[in-house]
Amino acid sequence: MLIIGIAGGSGSGKTTVVKKIMESLPADTVSLISQDAYYKDNGHLPEEEKKKINFDHPSSIEWDLLIKHLDKLKGNQSIQMPMYSYVTCARAEETLEVYPRKVIIVEGILILTNRALRERFDIKVYVDADSDDRLMRIISRDIKERGRNYQQVLDHYAIFVKPMHEQFIDSTKKYADIIVPMGGKNKVAIDILSSRIRMILHH
Repeated sequence: MLIIGIAGGSGSGKTTVVKKIMESLPADTVSLISQDAYYKDNGHLPEEEKKKINFDHPSSIEWDLLIKHLDKLKGNQSIQMPMYSYVTCARAEETLEVYPRKVIIVEGILILTNRALRERFDIKVYVDADSDDRLMRIISRDIKERGRNYQQVLDHYAIFVKPMHEQFIDSTKKYADIIVPMGGKNKVAIDILSSRIRMILHH
């Protein structure tokens, strides 16, 4: 089993990189774990408190559960991955069954900040992108998927996303085995990474 961690700032193109790698591999060989599924359940909080949740701080993640689930997959057992909603800040009743496969990809902005998790990765990838490009993607995504208006996105970026990126995320580049500049647009880097994974699988 090959475990790959794919990190990078919010809006850097991680999801595109993950998608392209998964498309380049046979469907039954890869499973995906999303860090976002492991945000702590804050559904009980009042609306005003929910607006203050810092999703870009390492303390927002239930690391123990994420690591436990990854270890179960390594032990050849399937897991019930939580499903999280940014709109309600709560976990859904339903879970998503994830099966142990030859390749497990763990994806999220903060995954390289956690040492215990980092040590479980065979390949660590950091998807890098210009801050302007990231902000444009964040605006588009948050309006479409997270129920925010333009001004709310900009406020959220200034209060949480930018300072947390500078404090916690950008510095995790140093742990990466591979840095993918220009995010999901970097076809060459994605092809090299995909072919490397296929090579390891065929050994």
